Amino acid sequence: MSFENAPVSKGLMLWLAVASVLSGIFDVKYYLHLQLVPHISTHHQYWRLLSHHLACQSYSNLFVIELLIYNVGVQIERFFGSVKFASFITVSALVATVFEFSSLLLLNNLGLNVVPASPIALLFSVLYQFSRVVPAIYQFRIFGIVLNNKTFTYLLAAQLAFSGVPGSLVSAIIGAVAGQIYRADLFSLKTYQLPPWLIGLSSSVAPYVIGSTRPPRRTNRALHEGSRGSSASAPRARTGGVNDEDEGPITTARQSASSPTRGGRGDNSRGGTTTSVMRDWVNELTGRDRTSPGLRIPNEAEISQVSAMFPNVGRETVVGVLQRSSTTESAIETLLRTEN
Repeated sequence: MSFENAPVSKGLMLWLAVASVLSGIFDVKYYLHLQLVPHISTHHQYWRLLSHHLACQSYSNLFVIELLIYNVGVQIERFFGSVKFASFITVSALVATVFEFSSLLLLNNLGLNVVPASPIALLFSVLYQFSRVVPAIYQFRIFGIVLNNKTFTYLLAAQLAFSGVPGSLVSAIIGAVAGQIYRADLFSLKTYQLPPWLIGLSSSVAPYVIGSTRPPRRTNRALHEGSRGSSASAPRARTGGVNDEDEGPITTARQSASSPTRGGRGDNSRGGTTTSVMRDWVNELTGRDRTSPGLRIPNEAEISQVSAMFPNVGRETVVGVLQRSSTTESAIETLLRTEN
């Protein structure tokens, strides 16, 4: 998984990492947590209501939060869209802050005086959306208990919720409640959107701060079966004065009729007497000589069926594979091995 279409999650992860490390370097971690007595009640440090969401007080919590944002936040951002996800984070932070301050006032006599510095409430608000919109992929059993692939994510979140009880547990519960309030669209919270000027500013600055969020480039080039061996193996013997490795990688992408292939093999001016590198490789895989007799003539229905299943393979290659295969199924298996 990558950060494709998830710049907000990537920026949030970078911010938490940098802010947490710098707070430790400059020894200002004692400014991060939210404490009712004496910081709020006596010293009136109300800025702590928002600052405790911006960094993690312990590096263990930072590691768990980074894992959860990468595995949960990226998926929710792709589901919501970056603008809506950023608006959702903002709304959740405000709702969670109000509830946390109210909890400190109401439960102070029961021993709740400190909320640790970590975006636990924001994370559990995202986790609530994750539990509602992302389905489980598979299930398994351990000692007769039915679990699924999302169980490990919830176990990490539970570890985070119990890392600094009672404050962390209260913050986790408040985050889940904030996520439920947002999803239920109470007070029309879903209609809120960040100002256009802030969105435009973030869009112009983000590439310089968080870098690119493009997906990793997947090549469409394949290698000969023999070239996948160890690089330390002895060089192949030349056959007919041509080394197999000289042919290099083979592209599986569709090529235009006007663009010649490697070594001029796709030159149409030769009257179709030459074949593409892909067709040569298929001949090698099937173990048949191109000039051998007994090639069957595929009908148009078979050609259309295989071409529809492999749109990136040219018609000439499809016909060649069908000619050298006894059935359509064997031709499909040959092309599948070629694609993989």
